[in-house]
Amino acid sequence: MAKRIDVKDLDIYYGKFKAVEGVTMTVEPRSVTAFIGPSGCGKSTVLRTLNRMHEVIPGGHVDGKVLLDDQDLYAPNMDPVAVRRMIGMVFQRPNPFPTMSIRDNVAAGLKLNGMKNKKQLDEVVEKSLKGANLWNEVKDRLDKPGAGLSGGQQQRLCIARAIAVSPQVLLMDEPCSALDPISTLAIEDLIHELKDKYTVVIVTHNMQQAARVADNTAFFNLAATGKPGKLVEMNTTQKMFNNPDEKATEDYISGRFG
Repeated sequence: MAKRIDVKDLDIYYGKFKAVEGVTMTVEPRSVTAFIGPSGCGKSTVLRTLNRMHEVIPGGHVDGKVLLDDQDLYAPNMDPVAVRRMIGMVFQRPNPFPTMSIRDNVAAGLKLNGMKNKKQLDEVVEKSLKGANLWNEVKDRLDKPGAGLSGGQQQRLCIARAIAVSPQVLLMDEPCSALDPISTLAIEDLIHELKDKYTVVIVTHNMQQAARVADNTAFFNLAATGKPGKLVEMNTTQKMFNNPDEKATEDYISGRFG
């Protein structure tokens, strides 16, 4: 069941350094939201706070709230591992487990969560690979290493692994930046399909990609060098690209800076 995310007055820190300041936004369910902005403006940092991956970095902590529907993800009694189960993550470079087969890559999270029934595991593996548009390409070699697939196939394998545990939100940090144009199109087509079931948030440097895949777009920027990143503007992608409210947004999207 896809859920909405509400971020309220979020400040993000690395130790004492404030990396991002004052982010308030809503990510709608069953939609694709793109985070855009120049390098170092905090868009990937914000993405990582949505499933508490930011805390994995020593000194990483936040002030403010991140709500999944009405559930406070940073509440004292909230287990970060449970948060990451609800909010899956796909990284910039495909990262299949190199020593595992294609089947075991997809099933890894399920086994960690205690699923042992082989028939049940196989059913979820098939369903997840179909959901990632990879089944027809790998169904005859499920016992071969996942690392033996092409880059685009590896990224779809990582997406299959992420959706196998039935998350409600899927975060993608520049999922196409390491891929060729044909693999990129395959991932973009898949993102369109995934939003029927999931809330999808994607970080991208590619303006055309944001325009193609996102329903809504959030533009982040630095106020000045050494200052925290900020959310400048968030709106429907159509409005952001055709008639943004802020001149800085227009300058960035049109390529005048960034």
